[in-house]
Amino acid sequence: MTDLWEERKKALENSYFYKHEKELIEKMREEHREQLIRELCRNRCPKCGQEIVPMEFRGVPLDKCAQCGGVWLGPKDLQILAEKDHRTWFEHWFKSEEK
Repeated sequence: MTDLWEERKKALENSYFYKHEKELIEKMREEHREQLIRELCRNRCPKCGQEIVPMEFRGVPLDKCAQCGGVWLGPKDLQILAEKDHRTWFEHWFKSEEK
């Protein structure tokens, strides 16, 4: 009788560890997949997927896609550009239209 109980305990223990290890492996795969996607997308245009190249406009570093022409600014780059020459292109783009 004790052999049946011992076998049952071992089976439940094996089942527990199997499920636990399976969850850990799936979690590791998901983390690896996300990291791989980030690495493949780094320095790529979010619109067309082509490589973006760094450039400089009026002393502010930007990223530009050679394929579609998209330009990406850093967090404070638009503010820096606006402070340099706010009365020309900045007002033209962002000034609210008065009717």
